[in-house]
Amino acid sequence: MSKRSSAKYKLDRRMGENVFGRPKSPVNRREYGPGQHGQRRKGKMSDFGLQLRAKQKLKGYYGDVTEKQFKRTFQDASRMKGDTSVNLIGLLERRLDMVVYRAKFAPTIWAARQLVSHGHIMVNGVKCNIASRRIDVGDEISLGNKAKEMALVLEAQSLAERDIPDYVAPDGDHKVTFTRVPTLDEVPYPVRMEPNLVVEFYSR
Repeated sequence: MSKRSSAKYKLDRRMGENVFGRPKSPVNRREYGPGQHGQRRKGKMSDFGLQLRAKQKLKGYYGDVTEKQFKRTFQDASRMKGDTSVNLIGLLERRLDMVVYRAKFAPTIWAARQLVSHGHIMVNGVKCNIASRRIDVGDEISLGNKAKEMALVLEAQSLAERDIPDYVAPDGDHKVTFTRVPTLDEVPYPVRMEPNLVVEFYSR
């Protein structure tokens, strides 16, 4: 399990965007960057800077996946047929912790990862504690008996700020089926993601 190494809202301040779409984000109050120089006018960013920023934003959104894991995902995407940027998003959305988050079993991606690592999630009826496991189309993801009563899960299910996307089909409150690998347009990002710049970053 990759441990969150910095405050989750620090990414929002650095990017100047509400990356996770949460109502508590500090960007909702002040859009300038952190620190004493945060309000200075920014100069034009280089191509490398734009690519790095796009990578940091995408990597941060998926719960600050380790660089090793993220790069391996990119390499897998580049070996697949079709557009690498679309493949990259598809592979990231197939992570078990992300499907748990999309199913509204957890309020944040970090909480989803914790649910998985503590053994509260079942894949096709079998307990799985590997957050980075890749889910296949048709797989059923369900909550363990203990998790059904957890305050964290009940809070997530009542959140009005996001909906369950079409490619995650609910079956009652405690089970979902991953129906298809989504395209970039189908993923409900709160901000604009640019996976094409991430591809450029790794292709240098």
